[in-house]
Amino acid sequence: MKTAYFGRRYMLSASHRLHSDALSEEANRATYGKCNNPFGHGHNYVIEVLVGGPVDDETGMVINLATLDEVVQTSVLARFDHTNLNSDPLFVNQVPTTENLCRETFRILRDALPKGQLEYVRVEETENNFFQYSGN
Repeated sequence: MKTAYFGRRYMLSASHRLHSDALSEEANRATYGKCNNPFGHGHNYVIEVLVGGPVDDETGMVINLATLDEVVQTSVLARFDHTNLNSDPLFVNQVPTTENLCRETFRILRDALPKGQLEYVRVEETENNFFQYSGN
């Protein structure tokens, strides 16, 4: 079986404060710099989702675009868009870095999409910073 891939990009805006309760105030400032601002800061994230699988002979698609959009909208965008990530239960015990946002987004989508379809999630935090996670 040959695998084809389909990727789609989504945007969301969210804020966060990079701060670990395991570190002192001084260590937090040294580790996270301006991202440790007590008031937080925000990003316009771009989330890229890549799914893979065989091209269905009947539909000619790897996955129905409407299905992927619905899963991402209900599972990820509705949860994180225009929120403070520090307030989400997923980040109670971990710092809401973009690395962790990427990893958690992968886990959410892996569980919501048909088994074996999700290849990776990539989150662009800025035009220079991006993170990619494939679950391995």
